[in-house]
Amino acid sequence: MGRSRTYEWEDPAIAAAAAGRSSGLEMMRDLLAGRLPRPPVMATLDIALDEVEDGRAVFSMMPGEEHYNPIGSVHGGVYATLLDSAAGCAVHSTLPAGTGYTSLDLTVKFLRRITVDTGRVRAIGTVLNRGRQTALAQAQLVDEDGRLLAHATSSIMLIPLTADG
Repeated sequence: MGRSRTYEWEDPAIAAAAAGRSSGLEMMRDLLAGRLPRPPVMATLDIALDEVEDGRAVFSMMPGEEHYNPIGSVHGGVYATLLDSAAGCAVHSTLPAGTGYTSLDLTVKFLRRITVDTGRVRAIGTVLNRGRQTALAQAQLVDEDGRLLAHATSSIMLIPLTADG
């Protein structure tokens, strides 16, 4: 018996056009409130943005078979996507209008296997340091009992945005 999954997403150009027009925290709050469409990758992996505040962002996901690698557990790329999103958006939440960002690197430590039996997982990103050109953030992936599943650090480059994004 085959399995299938159907999902939809909105035009990513809508959120991209908003980037830099307001502070990063305001943009993240607009995403959280649904005033801006969530990025397509969030629909693809069924990731939710749960919380955002200055210097902190929390994403969650219910692991499913669609996230599995060939050995029957969640693929490391899914871990990395959650951790990168949390770390990057934690930094984004600290940025003034007119500033964007991109990840320079992501170092992930996988500590525990995730399966459908794990239950909802949360990626909690926090800013460790933010300068004028770069930032350093970390993210922890935890299960519903708070057990650490993975940890990441990310160096992030801050980018001045032009009027057209």
